Amino acid sequence: MTAAPPAPMQDAVAPVLRAVALAVLDRPSAGRLPSDPDVLVKEHTEMLLSALIRFPALRRRAEDHLAEAESGTRALAAVLLNPDDGIVRAGLAWIAPGPDRTAERAHRDAERAARKIDRLKARLRTAQGRLDYAQRDAQEATRLLAGTREALAEQQERADGLTRRLAIEHRRWRDPRALAAALLGVLERAGAAGGEHVRAAARAAGTSPEEVLSVVRAVVDPAPPPAAVTAEPGLRVVPLGGDDHIGGSCLLVEAGGTRVLVDAGLRPGDRAEPPRDIAQALDGPLDAVIVTHAHNDHCGYIPALVAGRPGLRVLATPETTVLMPVMWADTAKVMAARARGRARWGGSGGVLYGPRDVDVAARRCEELAFGVPRRIGALTVELFPAGHILGAAGVVVRAGDRRVAVSGDISGFRQETVGGCAVPESARGADLLVMESTCCAEDHDARDLRVDGLVRAVAGICGDGGRVLIPAFALGRAQEIALILRRHLPEVPVRIDGMAADLAAVYESLDPGLRVLEGAAAVTDRSAELDAFRTGVVISTSGMLAGGPAVEWARRILPEPGGAVFLSGYQDEESPGRALLDVAGRGGDFTFRDHDAEVTVPVRARVDTVRLSAHADRRGLLGIADEIAAREIMLVHGMPGRQHTFAETLRVRGHRTAGTRAWHAGTPA
Repeated sequence: MTAAPPAPMQDAVAPVLRAVALAVLDRPSAGRLPSDPDVLVKEHTEMLLSALIRFPALRRRAEDHLAEAESGTRALAAVLLNPDDGIVRAGLAWIAPGPDRTAERAHRDAERAARKIDRLKARLRTAQGRLDYAQRDAQEATRLLAGTREALAEQQERADGLTRRLAIEHRRWRDPRALAAALLGVLERAGAAGGEHVRAAARAAGTSPEEVLSVVRAVVDPAPPPAAVTAEPGLRVVPLGGDDHIGGSCLLVEAGGTRVLVDAGLRPGDRAEPPRDIAQALDGPLDAVIVTHAHNDHCGYIPALVAGRPGLRVLATPETTVLMPVMWADTAKVMAARARGRARWGGSGGVLYGPRDVDVAARRCEELAFGVPRRIGALTVELFPAGHILGAAGVVVRAGDRRVAVSGDISGFRQETVGGCAVPESARGADLLVMESTCCAEDHDARDLRVDGLVRAVAGICGDGGRVLIPAFALGRAQEIALILRRHLPEVPVRIDGMAADLAAVYESLDPGLRVLEGAAAVTDRSAELDAFRTGVVISTSGMLAGGPAVEWARRILPEPGGAVFLSGYQDEESPGRALLDVAGRGGDFTFRDHDAEVTVPVRARVDTVRLSAHADRRGLLGIADEIAAREIMLVHGMPGRQHTFAETLRVRGHRTAGTRAWHAGTPA
């Protein structure tokens, strides 16, 4: 039992006990107790105190009877009528100390409550930890699932690409003209009379080898209709794009009613655009497009042309005819994705062509080997090796005794993937040389020195356990860098990602000597290796960090103090690659787009450029101009200020230069 409070405290406690008594008398079981609350307090104080401790509900009801109590009483009631049993016991122990066992019981109850609270807190911490682990596991599983889906999507995309390429080749080889063009190229490369196979066919047919070749040529180059006039056809050259700028290269050459284009490229940007003045070519008939090489700024518009001109012939080297459809298919995919992105943000604008147009254009491709003349109406065209990338060609166009030589993108030095240019006799002394001027203001270091700089930089980073990202253009540059590293650093692991990997496989199929994916070099498993591939080199598209898998690698490598990002080519003023170089120079964070989101990372890795240009520099271009020794030179594929300075240099060396407007044989306009 709880002792009654001592006399000095009874007056203060009395209102509380009276409220408790009233609460007790409210209960039906209180019939045997005195009905007067004051009597109940006086005669049954200990019973009321015991009930006060034992029954929290009684304390709550007693509070209702203290609404009008004085403030002092209210303070005491807050202790004695508290919902917590321990507080009530402690209050009563202070007001009316009882036997030691009561205090001990209260102390034990308090300790028991504290231990219970501690156990509950421990269980809560355990549950929270399990929840955290489960959430992390779920996030990791989600990430792995997303990576797996992405990897599967990439594999499916590659499989679809291979299937599409196989279907294109199958349909192309069922086209009589394409098949005849390829056969004619093989026979003509075999030499006079086409070799033993042609001689055997001639004997079986009872005719001469020359007659067999003429039949094949007739399929490829049907005889033109009789000329209405006998005057010598004039020769006219009109740049339609890529003259005083880089991108959208296109040259209209016409004579005797025959009109051909040399190249038809895209102008780069979020919305890929056709050559600037392509409408001039579409104003009249168009017989063929001669393609110098498979870079998009020279061939990317051809599917759109073929879609509007179903009979248009497309002539290029055997390597270029294989590489172009791969580039076109990727371009169609990128254009469609960007169009969807613009549509999500309320933009407009369609695409220049789609997969079906790519298939049709690929079937129109005709192989034309180096050094083999091919007649197209009143014109004869011949291709010659231009260096630059695999399959790149210069073009000699002849109309009567007038000749125009077009350099295309050209280089005079040997690379890992291709030799330098080889100027044929048919180009020497041409009436006009249309020459690229990309690097006409630069004098590059010797190529061996540039290669040595790249090798030493990569060896230093990888030797210290770091990894290097080299964003590279998918066609040409990526394969060149991979072969350089394989030759000079065979022990360094190299991973090739994105479209560069697909084109590496195409390179190997075109030239068995180009073993890009061999030794320490392999196609990356990006989902598994973004974080796990810790030492080595990643070569990935895009070359200007404008998108593609290179952006995913850059997100991880840029924050690494021991890593490096080496930009391997020209960076447009508005490109993320140029912005990264600016940030690296002053320090700080770098923001770029990854898919549809902006990503900001600290730049702790080394950022630098490695110059491995596949274009002839100023000295190289001067040498080519001297070797061809054309009567006039027209500069294209460059920037106006640099072209003007270079034209002055050419004039000092005795060359006559033409403007970038229409040119007529013997009469520049």
